[in-house]
Amino acid sequence: MDWFGLIYKRDNPLRYGENPHQQAAIYRGGPAGIVNAVQSHGKEMSFNNYTDADAAWRAALDHSQPCVAIIKHANPCGVAIGSDIADAYTKAHACDPVSAFGGVIAANRTVTVAMATQISEVFTEVIIAPEYESAALDILMKKPSIRILTCPVTRISPLEIRPVSGGALVQETDLISAAGDDAKNWKQVTGAPVSSEVLADLQFAWRAVRAVKSNAILLAKNGAAVGIGMGQVNRVDSAKLAVDRAGDRVRNSVAASDAFFPFADGLEILTAAGVIAIVQPGGSVRDEEVIAAAERAGVAMFFTNTRHFSHA
Repeated sequence: MDWFGLIYKRDNPLRYGENPHQQAAIYRGGPAGIVNAVQSHGKEMSFNNYTDADAAWRAALDHSQPCVAIIKHANPCGVAIGSDIADAYTKAHACDPVSAFGGVIAANRTVTVAMATQISEVFTEVIIAPEYESAALDILMKKPSIRILTCPVTRISPLEIRPVSGGALVQETDLISAAGDDAKNWKQVTGAPVSSEVLADLQFAWRAVRAVKSNAILLAKNGAAVGIGMGQVNRVDSAKLAVDRAGDRVRNSVAASDAFFPFADGLEILTAAGVIAIVQPGGSVRDEEVIAAAERAGVAMFFTNTRHFSHA
């Protein structure tokens, strides 16, 4: 593709942009996506509401099971799958209840009364879902400040466009569809065979870490994130942050790293805290050092040969 062009039509001016001194507007470029979501309640959407809602929607749609993602400043402070959407919300909110205050919630299933009842007890900026039970809407609409969006589940755009000074970067969207995203293609490099429950948590963590800004470490247990280390400029600090956020829940959790461990130190922080299995891309020049550290700790480690950096 040597040339490409896109046409966007201004839909609405916004009160301001990312900050009050910046003018902004929302432009419509197609029939799908959150720009076309129907708002049935609440104040007008802000610039930051849109960016967080988009991140939350993507994170929820990354999973085929009932899933809820809670986003603050474009990073997940909770993401979980569950037996139903209310169960998924309970588990997602439990990841980091402090940060979930004032967050943006996305659900990939119809919002039920059971889920809405829980949300009614927490200040929430935005909720976005494909549908709502009528009684669930009644509950949510009692909260005057919450913005309620309905958005059909559609195919995620296959291309991402990122403006840069003097032009734009265009790339294929990371749809978690590479060969290494299938656990059948993972290579176990340390540890004994894991149980089906541990493998399921590793698969969940690997999909969930895609939504976390790099450097990213996500700890998971029972289909829910329990500690997330995001946006750090070294992997050691991401590991420390994830462990700190998890608290006692770190014991017997699994970890996903969006990129390889350049040294053993980040992995050693996880294993010392009680992580029992790790999934990561592999490919470091010090892989043998990292493998040796995992072997000493007696944990199972899998290489995916696929990376999920996220810098947007």
